[in-house]
Amino acid sequence: MFHRPSFGYRLFNICNYLFLILIALLCLAPMVHVLAISFSTSSAASAGLVKLWPAQFTLASYSFILEKSQFITSFGISIKRVVLGVSVSMLLSVLLAYPLSKEVKDFRFRTVYAWIFVFTILFSGGLIPWYMTIKMTGLIDSIWGLVLPGAVQVFNAILLLNFFRGLPKELEESSFIDGASHWTTLWRIYVPISMPALATIILFTFVGQWNSWFDGLMIMSTPEKYPLSTYLQSIIIKPDFAKISMIQAKHMSEISDRTTKAAQIILGSLPILIVYPFLQKYFVTGIVVGSVKE
Repeated sequence: MFHRPSFGYRLFNICNYLFLILIALLCLAPMVHVLAISFSTSSAASAGLVKLWPAQFTLASYSFILEKSQFITSFGISIKRVVLGVSVSMLLSVLLAYPLSKEVKDFRFRTVYAWIFVFTILFSGGLIPWYMTIKMTGLIDSIWGLVLPGAVQVFNAILLLNFFRGLPKELEESSFIDGASHWTTLWRIYVPISMPALATIILFTFVGQWNSWFDGLMIMSTPEKYPLSTYLQSIIIKPDFAKISMIQAKHMSEISDRTTKAAQIILGSLPILIVYPFLQKYFVTGIVVGSVKE
């Protein structure tokens, strides 16, 4: 028999929805404010006239950034970096997580290797050894210098190995009975059913590779090889006025450091905002399931 929800239950639901809507608006408001600033003039932004809607609407900040051919070049480099970075990092994470997900009786030195990798999360060699290692391996001024040094993300591997440990052991045992090797078991059984964890790791890696700018500044010797985040950072911190055209000079009177930085944030966030909806359904499952095991 159907029972009508009590008044207290309905009141709780209403308050809960209102609270969640308020939290969502609080999270969305800063992004909308930054978007409004990016479409506003320098004088309006400096005067504090911009709230959640542009004041004295203009596209000058975007024109200043997009009119440079270097933007297209840097965008292509970032796309290449993301594709290589995500592919290499995913491959290494899977190959690292699978053996570490085994019991000690199956992999004798599992605990030793696990602690070695955890140690790298807590301690690092520092900036100078990092740079010297990249230089001695010949990766300076190369796209691989942006990809390989951070290819093994230990946090992602731990997330994935915990997901692997939660999978039924019977799947692996049945594959071994059928004559499958560890390699076949990994790629034919483990990987296809681990999409929540893999999608979560892809999202983390994509965001990290796209937003990273400091390594591009250190590794790339010429601005023509900067990834997008490094290029956008460089034109804000140290713009090259000698190479500014007449049209760009006109834009300079309409923009400021604040409006251009706002446009930089929006342009840098667009790929993340486009990719995230496709991976969001896997995100919660992957990070929860992959973090509750020991």
